[in-house]
Amino acid sequence: MTNQTQQSPLRVEVQHVGFFETPIAYCRLQEGETLIQELEKSIQKKRAQTEGLNRSNIRGWHSDTDMLQWGGEPAIRLAESAINICKRMSHFQEASPDSYDWQLRMWANVTPPGGLNQPHAHPGNLWAAVLYLDMGDESDSSGDVGGAFYIEDPRFPMAAMHNTAVRMIGADGNPQQYEVEFKLERGNIVVFPAWLRHGVRPYTGNRERISIAMNIDARRKD
Repeated sequence: MTNQTQQSPLRVEVQHVGFFETPIAYCRLQEGETLIQELEKSIQKKRAQTEGLNRSNIRGWHSDTDMLQWGGEPAIRLAESAINICKRMSHFQEASPDSYDWQLRMWANVTPPGGLNQPHAHPGNLWAAVLYLDMGDESDSSGDVGGAFYIEDPRFPMAAMHNTAVRMIGADGNPQQYEVEFKLERGNIVVFPAWLRHGVRPYTGNRERISIAMNIDARRKD
């Protein structure tokens, strides 16, 4: 029998770096209560006039996407703020964000008990955003009424098809999850890439929740 010499493990210097970051803006309106109340009034008025659309919403009311027309000055101010956030998060080769014509479509969502939004993305846009106006019931006797807004890791299907238990370690040393939930409050705005799949968990509170969603795009000026 040949004697085998036991060798020590290779010594390797490892630098853990992260690439291909997904930028998300987690914002909160400052002194925006009056604006929120005015938006709520516009939404309730519109809801009383129309049946709404069926999109990703289940059991909820989804307005048309022309809220910039019927939402008045508060909707315009919200749109301008969302576009400014997107400009700060965007870079264009050989041009500034102000060299582009920024366009936005806006609609309202009212989520009743049992309502949810199926996971989806917003194709044909650069950015998407959501503003929460009325959180409905924020907790019950168990401390949770669901309705969490969540996003999915776009790389998830490739890893899960091979091994559903695996999680990649991020540059911060923590395992990266396939889904991340946001703890949102009245006045929170979340801005994220439009291709990022997202949804809303089933909501079990007694009062309706109200939010506003936006699609934002930029086209080069002629």
